Amino acid sequence: MAKDATGKPVYDDDSIKTLDPLAHIRLRTGMYIGRLGDGTNPADGIYVLLKEVVDNAIDEFILGHGRRIEITRVDNVITVRDYGRGIPLGKVIDCVSKINTGGKYNDEVYQFSVGLNGVGTKAVNALAARFAVVSHREGRFKRGEFRQGRLTKEEDGAAKEPDGTLVEFEPDPEIFKVFSWHDEFIAKRLRYYCYLNAGLKIIYNGQTFTSANGLKDLLADELGGEETVYEVFHHREKDGRLEFAFTHTGAYGENYFSFVNGQFTNDGGTHQSAFREGVVKGVNEFAKKSFAGEDVREGLVGAVAVKIQEPVFESQTKNKLGSDVRSWMVPLVKEAVERWLHATPEVARKVIEKIQANERLRTELSKIKKDARERAKSVALRIPKLRDCKIHWNESDEKRREETSLFITEGDSAGGSLVACRDVDTQAIFTIKGKPLNCFGLGKETVYKNEELYHIMSALGVENGIDGLRYNKVILATDADVDGMHIRNLLLTFFLRFFEEVVVRGHIHVLETPLFRVRNKQRTLYCYSEAERDAAVATISSPEVTRFKGLGEISPKEFGQFIGKDIRLVKVDIESMHEISSALQFYMGKNTPERKAFIIDNLVYET
Repeated sequence: MAKDATGKPVYDDDSIKTLDPLAHIRLRTGMYIGRLGDGTNPADGIYVLLKEVVDNAIDEFILGHGRRIEITRVDNVITVRDYGRGIPLGKVIDCVSKINTGGKYNDEVYQFSVGLNGVGTKAVNALAARFAVVSHREGRFKRGEFRQGRLTKEEDGAAKEPDGTLVEFEPDPEIFKVFSWHDEFIAKRLRYYCYLNAGLKIIYNGQTFTSANGLKDLLADELGGEETVYEVFHHREKDGRLEFAFTHTGAYGENYFSFVNGQFTNDGGTHQSAFREGVVKGVNEFAKKSFAGEDVREGLVGAVAVKIQEPVFESQTKNKLGSDVRSWMVPLVKEAVERWLHATPEVARKVIEKIQANERLRTELSKIKKDARERAKSVALRIPKLRDCKIHWNESDEKRREETSLFITEGDSAGGSLVACRDVDTQAIFTIKGKPLNCFGLGKETVYKNEELYHIMSALGVENGIDGLRYNKVILATDADVDGMHIRNLLLTFFLRFFEEVVVRGHIHVLETPLFRVRNKQRTLYCYSEAERDAAVATISSPEVTRFKGLGEISPKEFGQFIGKDIRLVKVDIESMHEISSALQFYMGKNTPERKAFIIDNLVYET
């Protein structure tokens, strides 16, 4: 770039650069696949690449071509084979390498596809170290091989395999750096595909996924053995554009699984809102009452899937629908719910009894809430033990809202160190006193009667639902000893019992802190395991090794390194809802003899 007499860059014609589309994808990956990540989060980029390829195979099934999809993973290489029609042979190379090229712009061919931007498979190609596509169609085949999006080889000839498309790719380590695949994330996504496409069979590394009853199967699998008030109600419109299922459980809050054109929208959107509204209106119309929406939906577990042309999402990663669907969805849901209740009087009775019980509980809680708020006012206008930050997650116009965190730690010593070294803009600290109450089996009034739990809820802003959540990450920062683990479990029980959605949506994390410090006069290394300690001891000469017994022993200066850009967090991830119930029952319930036997059977003695 040219520079002026003072050495500063000159902004002229030479400053303007034009990138070819594939180079732009590699430079601005976030615009196309969202976060890169390292594979430890199901939203990380490598899973988006897989999704983009599988979406194309799903589209073929939806159009009635091919009922089986085969997927294999060998190390970092993924292969997806469908048995649809195959890509038209003259366009195979263009369809995977030229932006805005594809058949999904034609409404008559692809009415209900997610990948309508003509970018999906091209992004996979551009971000892959190696990429290959083979189309088998009407007795012929066409193959193309690429490296980092650039064509290296193509061939065609007589096909020996059935019609369909095979795509093979390996994420480029130049882009994704260090990453690893987690099969449980892949399996969950593939199960969802089958729930949404009854009759489809997906085989992944020998494991078969299929569903006969769609969203009804989804709720059955997610709930497991959890007791429900009534059998799941399942409805599907004849034209296929709307399917939903729901039931009530004894859990607190609401829980939803929502989809658009086969895409899991984990942040919900307009279709989820319309579904919630339709259920309430259907119940009220049947009962000739005006039950509050919160009473109708308390304990509701639902799944809803819609198929619409040209869906509008609120981000490139398609996590939240923005299309206007309320006008047609609400009446359809309302009418289906009303007909169902009229047709099943015994179920209708249970539904109304559940709503009335919710209503009574809400009334009782309102008085307890009032008393709790009065107690809080008498203590102070601010929340005790909270050192807040300036920016919050629920402030949508804040650029750094994604960085916001609340550290929950035990004891003034650890809390003081965190306060001294935190980023005051985005990091808040809440200090608890000793071990919190075990909430397993307790009612929601516990939150309002227990001062510390009430203050945690108030600090988070979730009293009236997750929309008020003030921090993107809630970080449990406890000691790495037995007592610290117990405190962590008690806090997790609190969240899972009363604010399950905060956990399910991926907001709860555990802070990893070093167990050892290895140093000499020239160098200091912090180690998070005995293996890291041994490697550090072998690396530096005359090392001094210190074992940290608790967070209170770590100085503010050192703590600043652990909660800065190199922070190590483990996200609390829930594979399915019924696992929550069974895990809490076993670890936090009153089955002491069973736990004792488990400990004895699994005890490992160190020598």
